[in-house]
Amino acid sequence: MSNEKLQIEIRRLTQTTVFYHPAESPLPIQQRSQNLFIGLPKETSMRENRIALTPESVKQLVINGHEIWVESGAGLPAKYSDMEYNEAGAKIVYDPKEVFSADIILKIAPPTLEEINFMKYRSTLISALQLANLSASYFKAINSKRITAIAFEFFQDKVGGLPFVRAMSEIAGSTVMLIAAEYLSSVHDGSGLILGGITGVPPTNVVILGAGTVAEYAARAAIGLGANVKVFDNHLYKLRRLKHSLNYPNLFTCPLDSYTLQDALKTAHVVIGAIRAENNGRTPCVVSEEMVSQMQSDSVIIDVSIDNGGCFETSHLTTHEHPIFKLYDVIHYCVPNIPSRVARTATAAISNIFMPTIRRIAENGGVDDMIFASRGFARGVYTYKGEVTNESIGKRYGLKFKDLELIVAARF
Repeated sequence: MSNEKLQIEIRRLTQTTVFYHPAESPLPIQQRSQNLFIGLPKETSMRENRIALTPESVKQLVINGHEIWVESGAGLPAKYSDMEYNEAGAKIVYDPKEVFSADIILKIAPPTLEEINFMKYRSTLISALQLANLSASYFKAINSKRITAIAFEFFQDKVGGLPFVRAMSEIAGSTVMLIAAEYLSSVHDGSGLILGGITGVPPTNVVILGAGTVAEYAARAAIGLGANVKVFDNHLYKLRRLKHSLNYPNLFTCPLDSYTLQDALKTAHVVIGAIRAENNGRTPCVVSEEMVSQMQSDSVIIDVSIDNGGCFETSHLTTHEHPIFKLYDVIHYCVPNIPSRVARTATAAISNIFMPTIRRIAENGGVDDMIFASRGFARGVYTYKGEVTNESIGKRYGLKFKDLELIVAARF
């Protein structure tokens, strides 16, 4: 190419203007963080010693701009004083009507009808559900005030787990072996055996029914003390997971076969009932009265499943004040809500889950926006502004039911 043609081409390129136009794209709308008004009432249930937030968690939430009212004495069963909550930035109130005037009520046990009457119209309740203790009048009272009620035991994390259930199951599993050791001792007129074994003395035999989280932590504690442990469950994958998790060669696992189970019960010193409830909310009964009658004298049964009916035919509810009874000379411990026995530890575990949840509610702009933004959080909603949104509750109590998914769809 000649110099003249090259200069012409360079001149043409330098005089050409190219315009670039960015493609249009909507920016995400930033939700404004909302300051929350939270009430922590005193638990009135005789078996409930926990509280939803520790003073440390309250302090962090107050620093972030949230207002928290605590009913006087609410933390005492878990050994947290009013002064600790006051120093954390909470306001201490002395009238239940005051604490229930908050926008969000955090409780452990469901509120009574009187407490529901104290609550604000269109407020939010976050508590356990405990269907065994509720009636249709409870849900009608909730709906009459257009309260959004959420059961924290149904919250799901990002992998589909139930963090509250997991935490309480870990506590219950660890605690049952301490209870068993207590009632095996001669001090409580037990068999006088140590839970485990020592040199020259054979170890005690522990049978665990179920292979979930309670069973895992109970087996871990029993193995640590040197006991022989047998776990029964009808789900082989759970037994396999448990065997792999504990990695203990002498852990015996078996399906819930009545003949094998009956033989194991005859030589057991401690039997833990930790079978999960079925879809109808009732725990299947797997140990008959005849099986119990053939157990050793002064052996111990701890029915962790008593919250949902129990898995022993001989079980019936007991309390922390009167925790045991004897039948066929077998000690039965059937206290529901075992984590309440170690209320301070249980409160810390619950608070560790509640605090980040509350922060997410604030970041999303409130409870309503959190329900629509988080499917795991929405799993806990059983009434929404006057509508029952849990199908099983609707069928159980003959109440009208509206699918929460439809409510979410209508919002958009």
